[in-house]
Amino acid sequence: MTTLPRREWWRPQATLAAAIPATTPAHADAVAPDSPIPFWALMAFTFMMLLAPHNYFPVLGPLRLAFLAAGVAIGSYVYDRLRRGQPLTILSPEIRLLGYLLGWALVTLPLGSWPGGSVGVLADTYSKTLVIFLLIANTVNTVARLRLIVGGLTLMAVPIALIGVKNFLSGAYIVGGDNVSPARIIGYESMMTSNPNDLALILNIIIPLALGLVLITRRPMLRAVLLASIGLQAVAVIVTFSRAGFLSLATILGVFGWTMSRRPERGWAYAALTLGVAALPLLPGNYLTRLSTITNIEADATGSAQERYAQQVAAVHYVLAHPIVGAGLGMNILAINETGLSPAWMNIHNVYLQYATDLGLPGLILFLLIFFESIKSANRVQRRTAASPHSRDLFYLATGIKTSLLSFAISAFFSPVAYQFQFYYIAGLAVAARAVEETAARAPERGGTR
Repeated sequence: MTTLPRREWWRPQATLAAAIPATTPAHADAVAPDSPIPFWALMAFTFMMLLAPHNYFPVLGPLRLAFLAAGVAIGSYVYDRLRRGQPLTILSPEIRLLGYLLGWALVTLPLGSWPGGSVGVLADTYSKTLVIFLLIANTVNTVARLRLIVGGLTLMAVPIALIGVKNFLSGAYIVGGDNVSPARIIGYESMMTSNPNDLALILNIIIPLALGLVLITRRPMLRAVLLASIGLQAVAVIVTFSRAGFLSLATILGVFGWTMSRRPERGWAYAALTLGVAALPLLPGNYLTRLSTITNIEADATGSAQERYAQQVAAVHYVLAHPIVGAGLGMNILAINETGLSPAWMNIHNVYLQYATDLGLPGLILFLLIFFESIKSANRVQRRTAASPHSRDLFYLATGIKTSLLSFAISAFFSPVAYQFQFYYIAGLAVAARAVEETAARAPERGGTR
């Protein structure tokens, strides 16, 4: 039997715990730090998905590095949780709602237009997305890891933006580049950035995170590098001629400007506004004409605005006719084709209408609840850390996450990415940021006196 020293009234609980001899079975596994392997495997997977090195170095193709990284992340994570006797996941409101959404998709799957196709979407795309979401929410569990993953995304965005700008300057266009239609560049060669709209979407998700990182970086040289990266990303968004990209970029500037205007660092907001106004004369030719088609769709010489409008009309007709059970997970392309009101065999370029068409209004409502809970989590962290100098890093990281979610909310009106990684990656960071803040808030209670 181990004899504990008599506890003095002045000794903190943490000091008393430290005084327990090492031979005492104090449930060490329950308090042991988690393994870093799942987190770093997650980072490797993110690198493979965003930069797709196998497309530039074909020798890497047979190795299936993304699959390998994901397998290591999942396997090591499950083993580590079981080893330490912990549940496989935290149960935040977002994760609970995601369980309901997945359950609804499974319940309605046999009633869809093509159940086999829905199973394929679930197995090939959506299940992977949800697993990565859960890994982010559970493994990014410290401020240091939040900084690392945001820093990693910022660095990964540099080659993507560079390729976009290079393609614009060298005339590597998918279409256009004349006096009639704007130049639409070839995107970066990866699954998530292969066309200009997707490239703009990814960069507009990363830019707010990078802005948050700039504001917590104290080394002048590193801050200058980060600012150069953000400037390069913004230029790349512009040269995609993506209308959604422009609206999202404007949202980022507005949200960050409003946040910064009430902070001691408001000078950054004024500098960004001044730089943005000064850069207006440098916009590419036909850019403002392209933006005018956001409201005047008939002026779009390429016909894409008219096609998108026809898609949305067809989707609304389908949802009104099938408000509860939709076409099935990922089957909106069949639903739209069935209406005959839109160009055939095209995915709906609207995340919200994708969910409504595939999973009915219940599916749309559940997705919106997940989105609003993610915003709520980031906003909660912002609010609870705003006045604390010790939580400054977490405040600005949460600000970046919240702004990134708002940027996605705009892009979602124009993008067919309902079941892909873009939203769920940032939502996972919002869940993680809230968990980190709550853990930090409980720490003084565990270490305080009685």
